[in-house]
Amino acid sequence: MTTEDDTSRLRATADFVRRHDTATLLPLLLPGLDTTALRSLTRHLRFAHAALLVFPPDPAALYADLAACGLPADVPPGPSTVVRERLAERHHRPVAALDVTIRRVPVPGTGPTPRTVEVFALPVPPGSGLRPLADHERTHQHEAHLAFELPDPEPVLLRGLRALLADHGATPDGGGHNPHENGTVLYFTAPADSRAGYRRLELYAPGDHRAALAAHLAAPAPRPPAETLLRLLTGAWTTQALAVAARLRLPEALEPAEALHPDEAPHPAAPVDPATLAHRTGTHPRALATLLRYLTMLGVVTPEDDGHRLTAVGALLREDAPGSMRPLALMYGGPFYRSFGALDHAVRTGEPAFDHLYGENHFDHFARDPELAELFDRSMAASARMFDPVPAHPALTAAARLPAGATVVDVAGGNGELLARVLTAHPRLRGILLERPHAVEAARRTMAEAGCADRCEYRAGDFADVPEGGDVYLLSRVLHDWDDRRCRAILRHCARAMPAHADLLVLERLLPADGSPSLATAWDLHMLCNVGGRERTADHYGALLAAAGLDLLAHTPLPLDAALLHARRPATPPGART
Repeated sequence: MTTEDDTSRLRATADFVRRHDTATLLPLLLPGLDTTALRSLTRHLRFAHAALLVFPPDPAALYADLAACGLPADVPPGPSTVVRERLAERHHRPVAALDVTIRRVPVPGTGPTPRTVEVFALPVPPGSGLRPLADHERTHQHEAHLAFELPDPEPVLLRGLRALLADHGATPDGGGHNPHENGTVLYFTAPADSRAGYRRLELYAPGDHRAALAAHLAAPAPRPPAETLLRLLTGAWTTQALAVAARLRLPEALEPAEALHPDEAPHPAAPVDPATLAHRTGTHPRALATLLRYLTMLGVVTPEDDGHRLTAVGALLREDAPGSMRPLALMYGGPFYRSFGALDHAVRTGEPAFDHLYGENHFDHFARDPELAELFDRSMAASARMFDPVPAHPALTAAARLPAGATVVDVAGGNGELLARVLTAHPRLRGILLERPHAVEAARRTMAEAGCADRCEYRAGDFADVPEGGDVYLLSRVLHDWDDRRCRAILRHCARAMPAHADLLVLERLLPADGSPSLATAWDLHMLCNVGGRERTADHYGALLAAAGLDLLAHTPLPLDAALLHARRPATPPGART
């Protein structure tokens, strides 16, 4: 690699800094953040810089690179203690042989809160013995990171932020104190599902915070491979432990409904002792204690005063919890758990294991069992937090402004959760929900509870019955159930029903084009095993839409690793016949 590579990386880093701020970057970096945690981090942290390590032949070449990227070239360098020591340890070089400097270069155009590119530079003249080190570092980008500054570095706050980052998958990865500027640096490895494009992040606190740094550096090292694999192999135990807790209504036993009275200020329920908990759940005391130890390790319950309390994670297993995930636990620990036991059949044949095990596809199987069908519909609604940003999509807000009022058609709309949110957000819109006959009644109840029953009509049918004349069409988590041939047919049905001005919004999880970790990868295996469908990349969906005569205009991220794809008919060229 050459200095030209350093120049292009420097330019890309500056562009990244211009595009992002704290609020936009944290959800990409830590996808598991809930609203409360995001608000807390945004309040206390400030996105300060993105960093890279470059290897100019001499300082003059670095000045020229900075100027070529539109960055100030006259920023004085200072010594970089932490990066120099990391390079020395990684490459078995004497610290004194590595003249690493640091420049915090302001990036013009970042608004009222200035941000910088932190440029670490190690001169590598032609013929230098440091060339192998430079080549390795350019390839692996060990020192590239995103930095957040803690302007008010109270020790308690610093410990809390460290714990919050760790709780969301950030792993401690070294750090140090720079005496030249009296600042403490804590490095983390980003979570596996991070979408920020950087593997590392830095938490910077002005001052000398020895206690926090010592605790950070003493954090557990990565587990040996055998232990890692052993923990992965016990994943089935976790699924069943959560499903059993849900079946036993353990969360409700820990926090009875009377403890959650809506007219009272929120307060934690008192810890429940094991004997009382066993009595409430009808379980064997010693066996329940074993389950509770495991659930404690998972963070579902927490021991306190010879009893247990429910955590925020465990509360999601309550049936009456907002956004309850109890139906998912029962489904994943029930029918889908059993079919995953025949995953080898799906991998060997390409046919769904569910069909092999039950003798029919899961839609027909659930439709013949009302209780199972209801559980499936409720399990789909358990992930409804991915719907939160959908009503604000420009296609829906534009439709809501149409003078005559507009119609939103939800194709295979399930229990109506998404359409109810859209109609609630836009009182002038009307809805049509198309579903299987047994699901329509559930949708009626959802609309009535949302106060939208008088603005929605219901059609019982299949994809060939997509209503015509709508202004916006919704396809939420439908296409991933089917193979490409059936997807093209479904999209053609939608395209035939859509007027020229109509929009189609498709909600799905997208497989990352670069193979980075994603919930979509897990769901891709789930679809293979249980449904026969698949998750897809954005380009793959674009090709399916094009086959139906539709253009993919854009896709935007949603919570829970989902995305909203926006499609329309191609614009008619001026002068073309219509």
